[in-house]
Amino acid sequence: MLNQFLKDKLVKEERSAHFNLFKLNHQWRTIMRTAKSKELKKDIEILSQTFERVVDRKDSVIKSLVKDLGEAEEQYSMALRSHLQNMDHLIDLQRCRLEVLLSEYEEELKVLKKEFDTERQMIVEQHKQEMNDLQDILFAMEENANEREAEARQDFQSLRDEIKNKNLEEKHALRIQLESQVEDLWKQFQQALRNYNETTEERKAAFENLRDKDEKSAKEIEMQMRKLQRISDTIAQLRAKMAQNSKESEERNRELRDQREVIAHHFHELKSQMNRFRENERARLTQLTLQSSAALKELQRKVDKGERILKLAEQCRKLETEEEKVLPFYASSLTEEEQHDVSAAVAEAPSEPLAEIMHEYTSLENFWKRYNKVLLDKVALDKEKSTLTDENQRLRAILKQYLDGISVNDEILSQHNPLFVVNQRTNVQMSIPVLDPRIKRPTQTVVEAAHVIKHTI
Repeated sequence: MLNQFLKDKLVKEERSAHFNLFKLNHQWRTIMRTAKSKELKKDIEILSQTFERVVDRKDSVIKSLVKDLGEAEEQYSMALRSHLQNMDHLIDLQRCRLEVLLSEYEEELKVLKKEFDTERQMIVEQHKQEMNDLQDILFAMEENANEREAEARQDFQSLRDEIKNKNLEEKHALRIQLESQVEDLWKQFQQALRNYNETTEERKAAFENLRDKDEKSAKEIEMQMRKLQRISDTIAQLRAKMAQNSKESEERNRELRDQREVIAHHFHELKSQMNRFRENERARLTQLTLQSSAALKELQRKVDKGERILKLAEQCRKLETEEEKVLPFYASSLTEEEQHDVSAAVAEAPSEPLAEIMHEYTSLENFWKRYNKVLLDKVALDKEKSTLTDENQRLRAILKQYLDGISVNDEILSQHNPLFVVNQRTNVQMSIPVLDPRIKRPTQTVVEAAHVIKHTI
């Protein structure tokens, strides 16, 4: 019985403890909500004041920018008109320069063409004249050689015929003479033979007479043989002379052929030089045409770029402040001595290619000043924008945390929530912990008397 009573009492105590714990949690949530709402309201008031102050400052900045923009518009229009006049002057100057260069190029081209045509005509005429002279020389030499050869042949033939006729006549005369002598000798021999028996003296005298005649005939034959030898020697000399003349003619013909080959080689060299000169001039003309086209395209690109810059300058002029209109260039931060050094360095003659190029763009110093000033303003605005964006993100996070604290749903309970307390602990790092002595309450269990009386009687 006592055990059953104790068990029932233990169950009632557990129920009471659970109920009281629920009541404590409910009261603690109420206290936390009140404190959190006060803190959030205070933060919201501070943020609203800060936002209004920032808005007022931005409004004043916008008003000053609008005022500066109005003042800068007039200054920009003046600068734009001056710049347009300068650009028109530069374009006219460049156009005149191009026209002068084009006229000079055309004149030089005409002169070169005229010189080339004149030289070509002169070379062609000289070549024709030389070819005609060579042909005349060759024809004259051939005619001379033919005439000499014909004369030599005619002389040789006439001499040959004369010698032959003479030899035939002498041979015929000698044969007739010898025949007559032989007949005479035969008659004499017959007579001697008839008279042989008559007398010896007569035969001896006849023999002596015949011997003398024989010696005379031998001398005459020897004389004729010598004459034939002289004729043969003359024929050999004429043949040698004809061979020598033929050799000299061949040598002269060979020399003329060599001269003709040399002249032909020289002609081909001149022709090749003329072709090379023509090719070089054509290449130079092509290169000059390409360069002229590239220069025209580059000038057109620069004109387009200048027009685009002018359009951008017009758009930027509308966004200038009054201060920028009045003072478009910021004051130099250099001391007087440093400015003097810079002026001396600018006035000094450049010694390097890069320094020469930079020296040509010294007139753009004011433009770079304005550009740098605008760039610094842009960087400052970007930095301020970044700061405001971070501040906006932080305010959004605080507002979201507040909204998560006053609402209850599955998504909020699945994340970190200061109102979600389990076993007197929360999953959020709070500024004042639950176990802090300042808010700690007594942990003893309190049981109402009516409840005890009800369950004990």
